[in-house]
Amino acid sequence: MAFAAMKTQLNETKGLICFSRTWSNPLLWGHYAEKHTGIALGFDVPDQLLSQVLYTSQRVRIDVDSKTKRPKLDEALVNRLLRTKFVDWKYEDEYRLFVQLDPATKESGLFFQDFSEDLRLAEVVLGPKCELPIDRVRSLLQNDLPHVKVLKARMAFRTFRVTEDRSFRRGASGAQPINPSAQRDEAAQRR
Repeated sequence: MAFAAMKTQLNETKGLICFSRTWSNPLLWGHYAEKHTGIALGFDVPDQLLSQVLYTSQRVRIDVDSKTKRPKLDEALVNRLLRTKFVDWKYEDEYRLFVQLDPATKESGLFFQDFSEDLRLAEVVLGPKCELPIDRVRSLLQNDLPHVKVLKARMAFRTFRVTEDRSFRRGASGAQPINPSAQRDEAAQRR
């Protein structure tokens, strides 16, 4: 009963924003970006505000008070519960930012968090199958967020990774690769 009440209270007052240290894992694009057709947003967030997810094959043990038959919940246990996931999700390399939910930001049942100094948009990555025109995305960000880097992703040639399609860098002409063999060599050198 106490555990359910705590869970309800947390769900009503606390939110979390999930991040990965990298956008190069194709599973992330498959699971979270509409099978590579979506976008990834890269943020600058102070490390001290982030909580690293703990991956394990065992559920967190919750001791029960023998007299009250209630779970023994303390801050450390709640923190561990909020940061633990099954080990098979380890590829996400997930970090979480816990935020206070603000009813004023609720829209269609979802809560939103404004950008700030602690949540600064740094890059927009168009997925390998994303059909949004990169120049249009750049122009949308140009006035209000000129510091944001916009890039197009592609699948790597020799590894199972997502990487930048450098032919879409500013100054590159058209949508054709500048020199595909040079890109492959460069990608191989970074391994």
